[in-house]
Amino acid sequence: MRKHFNLYFSGLILFSLIISCTSTQNSKQKETMKTYEKGTYGYDLQLLQKHKKPLELKRGDARLLISPEYQGRVMTSTAKGDTGKSYGWINHDLIASGEKKQHINAVGGEERFWLGPEGGQFSIYFKPGAKFEFENWQTPACIDTDTFNLVNATDTVAEFARKVKISNYSNFTFDFNVNRKISLFNNYQIKSELSLVVPEGVKSIGYQTENSLTNTGAEAWKKETGLLSIWLLGMFIPSDKVTLVIPYKKEAVSDYIVKDDYFGKIPADRLVVKDGFAFLKGDGKQRGKIGIPPQRVMPVIGSYDAANKMLTIVKCQVFEGVTDYVNSAWELQQFPFKGDAVNAYNDGPVADGSQMGPFYELESSSPALALKPGEKATYKQSTFHFEGTEEELNAVCQQVLGISIEEIKAVF
Repeated sequence: MRKHFNLYFSGLILFSLIISCTSTQNSKQKETMKTYEKGTYGYDLQLLQKHKKPLELKRGDARLLISPEYQGRVMTSTAKGDTGKSYGWINHDLIASGEKKQHINAVGGEERFWLGPEGGQFSIYFKPGAKFEFENWQTPACIDTDTFNLVNATDTVAEFARKVKISNYSNFTFDFNVNRKISLFNNYQIKSELSLVVPEGVKSIGYQTENSLTNTGAEAWKKETGLLSIWLLGMFIPSDKVTLVIPYKKEAVSDYIVKDDYFGKIPADRLVVKDGFAFLKGDGKQRGKIGIPPQRVMPVIGSYDAANKMLTIVKCQVFEGVTDYVNSAWELQQFPFKGDAVNAYNDGPVADGSQMGPFYELESSSPALALKPGEKATYKQSTFHFEGTEEELNAVCQQVLGISIEEIKAVF
C-alpha cells in the first residue's frame, strides 16, 4: 500500500511539474508575441527581428539595437525599455519590403558608419567622368548593403569588421580594413563623458562607437590621389517642435562660420546663426544642410524635442590645429580638403515631390586620413539621450551645450 502511495505521490509531483513548465512556456510565448505601439523601442525591435538578425545591447532599461546587415549600424535606442520611446528614425516600409533601391537604401538608423568624400574629384560616390548629378550618385555597397562581420559581443559591447576595396573619381583604389566597436555606457560613464551632474528624475542612455580604418594596400594615401574620412551620421525623428543646436567657436578665424548652401540657401526662418550657436529647424519639411569648419567646431552638438521632452547630445572628437577635412560638395573643387568637421541636416521633399524621410541628422567626421601601408586611424563619437521634465532637462542642457531650454524654444 505504501509503495502504491509513493508512486501516486510521485506522479502528482511529475504532473505538477509538467503543468508548471507548460504554463511558463505559454507565458513566455505570450510575452514574445506581445505587440508594441509604433514609436516604441519594442516595435522597432520586433520589426528588425522579423526581417533581419539584429543584436541588442542592454543595461537595465537602456537598450541599443544594432544591425550587422547594415554595417554594424545603431538602428535605435531607448532609455525606458521595450515600451519606451524609440529614438532613432527607421524606414519601416523599406526594411519590411526587402527591396534594394538604386542610389541608396535609406533604412535609417541613429548612427551609421559612412565614408567621405561624397563629391568632388576624389569622391567615392561618383564614377570617373560622371556629372555630379543625382542620377549618377551611388552609395558604395560597403556602406549601404554589405554586412559587417560580428567579431565579439557581450551584453554591453559589440565589435564588427569588414575588408573593403573601393576606387574614387580619380581612379585611385583604396584597400583597407574597417573595425567598429560599440559600447553601451553605464550611468557613471555618461556623467564622466559629459562632465555632467544628472538630475535624479532624468532617464538617460549613452553609447560610444570607435571606428577604425587600416590601410592594407601597398600604396600610401596622399592628397594628390585623394583621401578618405570616417563619417558618422545619426538619423532622428523630426517634429515641429524639434530644434537642432550646433555650438561654434565665435572668436576662431575661418573662411566661413556656417556653410548653409549645400542644397540651396536655407531661409532665415529655418536657420538662425547668432552668439556662438547655429539653430536649424528639425521638422523634416524642407531640405537643408549646414556645416561647421574645423577651426570653429565644438565637441558637442545636439537637438531638443519640446513636444516629447527629449534632449539628444552627440559628442565628437576635436583635433586641435588639424584643418584638412574632405570636401563633399558636388563639383570639381578648388579646395578638396577644406571640408566641414560637423554637419546637421533637415530632410524634406526633393524636386519631384518624393522624400526619403522625414528625419533629421546630426553628423561628424574625422580629418582626412593620409595613411601609410599598415597604418591605422581611429575616430570616436558618442550619442546620448535624456528624458525628463523641462526643468530637469534644462539643467543638463546648460551644463553640456551652454544654453537654456527656454532660449532654444524661443528661436523659432
